[in-house]
Amino acid sequence: MEIPQEADDYIRESTDHSVGLTISTDALLSKLREVEASQIHLRRQYLSLQSKLKEKDDTIERSRAEASMNAVALKKFVKENQKLAMECSNLLAARNKWEKECSLYDHDREDLMDFANEADERAKEAEVRNRDLEEEKKILEEELHSYKCRSPQLVGESTNGTEEHCLLNSLFTTMFGKDDILPIAHNFLEAYTGVEACNELLTLWTSLSPLTQKVVALAAKVKNLEEDKDHITINLRKAEDEVNALFEENNALNEVNKRLMKKCYSGGTASAKKKKCSQKMSSPMEKKIDSSEANMLRQPLSPLQSNCT
Repeated sequence: MEIPQEADDYIRESTDHSVGLTISTDALLSKLREVEASQIHLRRQYLSLQSKLKEKDDTIERSRAEASMNAVALKKFVKENQKLAMECSNLLAARNKWEKECSLYDHDREDLMDFANEADERAKEAEVRNRDLEEEKKILEEELHSYKCRSPQLVGESTNGTEEHCLLNSLFTTMFGKDDILPIAHNFLEAYTGVEACNELLTLWTSLSPLTQKVVALAAKVKNLEEDKDHITINLRKAEDEVNALFEENNALNEVNKRLMKKCYSGGTASAKKKKCSQKMSSPMEKKIDSSEANMLRQPLSPLQSNCT
């Protein structure tokens, strides 16, 4: 195996140097050239590494700047999300409040409808009773008129007259009761003293026959029924007005609830879109939702005045 020339020269020079022999000038020049070539190569590598290091430093600075911008954008995005979450919670609370108000109004409307139906039934019953009493009144007036017309002829017919009086007394006693006739008739005459006939009957009260007192009590009953009918009719009209007003308020509340639902859904859609463009965010909450309608106080139902006596 042959040794390369360079290795052979190196061995020989090393031996000469260890023995103390002088190294040739060619060998020294050769080593000097090698050292200079190596130094030039190292300098080039140094410059190349320095340029690469500078590029890496620039890349790191850019990355830091981008990271800082991303951190600011992320912080702003988190803040906007918190605002959206708060607005959504407020909208949900307002929605729950209006749902409760709507349920209360529905309950009140049902109660009012039941009251209106009951008042209608009572008005119908009062009308039926009024018609019956008016018919009875007409019959009694006809009988009384015929009795007055026949009074001159009844002088000799005292037995029949006595029997008719007994029947009428029995009928009125059955209708009113023994204890209710006198107070009803006397109170009626006192209430209508402005009427000439009532004033005269009140003046002759102690001398009136029981049959006349019972007829006055019957007239008082008829008058009270007429007043009851008028009061029930007025209350029924008021109840119908209350129902119409409540229906209009319920429709207005439904419209407000629909608008709140649309605003709530539009807020959720806007928050979903903002996640796609975090670097170009602009707060949609700058335009505040007008919640003046959501703060309306619920007006209570006006109570129906009882006019019945």
